[in-house]
Amino acid sequence: MQTDTITQALKAEHRYFVLNKPYAMLSQFIGGQGRMLGELGIDFPEGTHPIGRLDNHSEGLLILTTNKKITKLLFQGEVPHRRTYLVRVYREVSPETIEKLRTGVTIRIKGNVDFVTTPCEVERVEEPENLFSGGYEYREGLPHSWLRITLTEGKFRQIRKMTRAVGHPCQRLIRISIENLKLGGLPPGQVQEIEEEDFFEKLRIPYLPPI
Repeated sequence: MQTDTITQALKAEHRYFVLNKPYAMLSQFIGGQGRMLGELGIDFPEGTHPIGRLDNHSEGLLILTTNKKITKLLFQGEVPHRRTYLVRVYREVSPETIEKLRTGVTIRIKGNVDFVTTPCEVERVEEPENLFSGGYEYREGLPHSWLRITLTEGKFRQIRKMTRAVGHPCQRLIRISIENLKLGGLPPGQVQEIEEEDFFEKLRIPYLPPI
């Protein structure tokens, strides 16, 4: 009887989605105050939930799945997974400041504890072409910079805290990839379904094919 139960569980089909989460939307379906994922009007299957949340003012790649094991496999395993963001910050960022961000800065985390961020990849980039409107209203003429930041850790609002710590508050933050799973040209509020094997391969997590 137990063997039959395990076999049935392995044969159960899970589904995997990439969503371009819009600005000013919570990464949840219920229980929050403000716009939530259910308002997108997408007919997700029962049991679909987000993996690796973005705060409501952040945009971009959000994974949704019916597979409850993905959170542990992706964010609680021994192998760290790379997450890449496009970030617009106030003022011109100097090479010295970029080096500070790369090597680690002190931020305040849960429990009112000081935390030195793990070394990460940071580079200054040109403003992305054909960038979707994010709901922001920028004041014209003020200096700013675009950065590409790749992390392997994800403390709450970490990038915002990092850029503020070096004197460049974040204006806009877009997650564009997790490992090789990319947002691409998916418009805000739109979803793309990913085949299971392709999903696991792009995220570099172990794949157990159905029996």
